[in-house]
Amino acid sequence: MSASIEIANVTKRYAALTVLDDISLSIAAGEFVVFLGPSGCGKSTLLRMIAGLEDVSEGTIAVDGARVDDRPPGQRGVAMVFQSYALYPHMTVAENMSFGLQNVKVPREEIARRVRYAAETLEIAHLLDRKPAKLSGGQRQRVAIGRAIVKEPKAFLFDEPLSNLDAALRGRTRLELAQLHKRLRSTMIFVTHDQVEAMTLADRIVVMHDRRIEQVGTPMEIYHRPATRFVASFVGSPPMNVLAVDELVSDAKGTVARLAGIGPIATDIHLPEDFDVKGAVLGIRTENVRIAGKDEPGIALDIDIVERLGDRTLLYGNLSNGEKLTVETDGRNPVKGGDRVEVVFDPSAVHIFDASGLAYHADGR
Repeated sequence: MSASIEIANVTKRYAALTVLDDISLSIAAGEFVVFLGPSGCGKSTLLRMIAGLEDVSEGTIAVDGARVDDRPPGQRGVAMVFQSYALYPHMTVAENMSFGLQNVKVPREEIARRVRYAAETLEIAHLLDRKPAKLSGGQRQRVAIGRAIVKEPKAFLFDEPLSNLDAALRGRTRLELAQLHKRLRSTMIFVTHDQVEAMTLADRIVVMHDRRIEQVGTPMEIYHRPATRFVASFVGSPPMNVLAVDELVSDAKGTVARLAGIGPIATDIHLPEDFDVKGAVLGIRTENVRIAGKDEPGIALDIDIVERLGDRTLLYGNLSNGEKLTVETDGRNPVKGGDRVEVVFDPSAVHIFDASGLAYHADGR
């Protein structure tokens, strides 16, 4: 079972404090959507409003076309999985998963069927007689997810469910969640500040910042075509290189950016005639800057730190004007700290951001 969710012009206020401002978003049935953003951006508040745990100050929320923001949580057809497992320590796994169904008088045979299905789906059928103290962190998280599955909701809401797990277990559980979505084909909304979780799980990512939605798109759209400077800097590790621009000269081929003390950098971007260069910056991802070939003209970069990551190497250096630049290169590259190299920018991968942070790309805005 899955459902579409429609969020229309939703605002949330606590007295005079506005924490979400005029949010609108459409989520398709069966879609896996991730709310991504820094702490305090409003992503968990928005999720709790969908769940009915927070009131809506303005706007509406609909599930499968039916307005639900005026309904109590139990009548919205959604199930929430929290950061804290919140399992009853004196109950077995089966009892934890069935407790909510018993409270609403679901027949015993139906409860047994749903618990068995959820346990088999999550591969925890062999744990049904155990109590939480005898489970690992990953197993407890699966029980918490199972407690949501037995409700047979129209949508699953996950509030940073992996943050209590160690790094290795987070990676495994992340893959299990992706597989679970594939099996259930249910609508899922997942809140996180971790871009790796967002990039690996989402059909679409909703990047949130300062009470608003900055951009909605597929993981690759968000990464390769960030709508704003904030998105470009928040998504990607290491973050996108950003360099101040002194002058922009456009012609039929594109735009040449001139940077103080560095010289011209060619781009394939076509800017509008009224573009204001004041406050503009150039952005480029680390993998789109390469070390120049022999006798190939480039920009001088003095290498400060070399970070070797096995399959790739990150070079952290300084340009002649003092600005920092990070370059990603092959893991076997012999460059070391103290070396000077020449680097070349890929003209098709350069972004230009105006003073307000709005992005311009090689193939249009």
